[in-house]
Amino acid sequence: MTALPALELVSAELAARAARDPHRPAFHFTAPAGWLNDPNGLTQRDGEYHLFYQFNPDAPVHHRIHWGHAVSTDLVNWRDLPIALTPSAGPDEDGCWSGVLVYDGAVPTIVYSGRHGDRELPCVATGSADLVEWTKEPANPVIAAPPAGVDVTAFRDHCVWREGDVWRQLIGSGIRGQGGTAFLYESPDLRAWTYVGPLLVGDSSDGEPGAPDWTGTMWECVDMFRIGDDDAAGRDILIFSAWDDGVTHHPLYWSGRYEGDRFAPSALHRLDLGGRYFYAPQSMRDESGRRLLFGWLQEGRPDSAAVEAGWSGVMSLPRVVTAAPDGSIGQSPAPEVDALRAELLLDKAVVLDEEPEHITAGDQLDIELRLVLADGAAATIAVRATDDGAEQTLLRLRRTGRTAELSLDRSRASLDAAVDADPRAGSVPVGGDGAIDVRILIDHSALEVFAGGIPLTARVYPTRRDALGVWLSGDAARADVRAWAMAGAGRHGAPGA
Repeated sequence: MTALPALELVSAELAARAARDPHRPAFHFTAPAGWLNDPNGLTQRDGEYHLFYQFNPDAPVHHRIHWGHAVSTDLVNWRDLPIALTPSAGPDEDGCWSGVLVYDGAVPTIVYSGRHGDRELPCVATGSADLVEWTKEPANPVIAAPPAGVDVTAFRDHCVWREGDVWRQLIGSGIRGQGGTAFLYESPDLRAWTYVGPLLVGDSSDGEPGAPDWTGTMWECVDMFRIGDDDAAGRDILIFSAWDDGVTHHPLYWSGRYEGDRFAPSALHRLDLGGRYFYAPQSMRDESGRRLLFGWLQEGRPDSAAVEAGWSGVMSLPRVVTAAPDGSIGQSPAPEVDALRAELLLDKAVVLDEEPEHITAGDQLDIELRLVLADGAAATIAVRATDDGAEQTLLRLRRTGRTAELSLDRSRASLDAAVDADPRAGSVPVGGDGAIDVRILIDHSALEVFAGGIPLTARVYPTRRDALGVWLSGDAARADVRAWAMAGAGRHGAPGA
């Protein structure tokens, strides 16, 4: 396979604007320029990882979406490949929206949502052995309409798997007046689909709209998988992104059991404490058996700023998903990310007090802390901070018994009043000795934090070039800290910087 240079996928002018933007990440995956949103079609084939994604190569706006395509042997250094799907006359003329890739025997097959006017319907495309060339099914769409007699809020995004001698599919949707849902379908051949029924229906009247665990009126990007040591002892996970009237709220997941034609939920969980900053996630099982997860880091600045910058949207670092003892799941950066650690900047034990201590600086950092907090104690980590504190992003952990509240304070993250500064917070587990393992990955405007296996993802946009400092403070706390400068990942056919 031969990667295309970035300038063949996007215009030279757009690529130049993107390259100049100081907020553009260096070791997260981004499109060459233009618009990126949902991860799609995740797969590993012959040792290579394939990442497809929602892509507009013409402008950093959500319009006439294509499927971008990149490949990697190590999950961090990516090569661009030709665009996989392009809108064309017919059911996807206004966009090739999100979907998945499965193997129908030896035939790679994409199931995606074709956008035409104000509706989306399931479409199919088959690929070459190297996943580079794709042919759309002439009979698209393969499902002509949402279920008859059901008043749906929307109907798009797919999760497809082989079950026995049939294919099964979930399509994200919502039932007006009830809540979000995933409709279950069945097919012998990925083309002739029979409606089975709703797998599970949420209750949009339960909770306040916008609350961090509100399930919304429509479920986008549904993804179901089993996790655990074996099928009998494992648990089933149903991920969805809560949507309402055009607003992308946050990803959630049900833990429970998928049996027959229904999902019996045990508990509802937040997938990422950052809410919409880790949206529309999709998972895959790789050749080693790991469950890997990617998500879309939306922008937190005005659309006009993204247009001026020439790009929009960041892909999360790959995450490994594991079963947690309490029935939830844990997430951590894939070990492959460690290969980008270029220089050890710090390795020391720190006793925290109320006076902040400067420990390191940078806008491409990987920081590991083992915090030990007394009950009732708190620690604060300031990142992307100026020495005078005019700009700083604050992460706080306050312990109460066997849990701690992890909070993100962006009230002074940027002197630009137009960027999002809303707080984020949620509960994370604490070890029996009061210890919390924290990892903070800073990549210009992208911020991914993991505490006790719980992630919090966000975007920050400091205006000052000296907003680089990392400071620690706290009470009744100590920390073992290591920090590395991170190299840029190889992108778009270029080696890492």
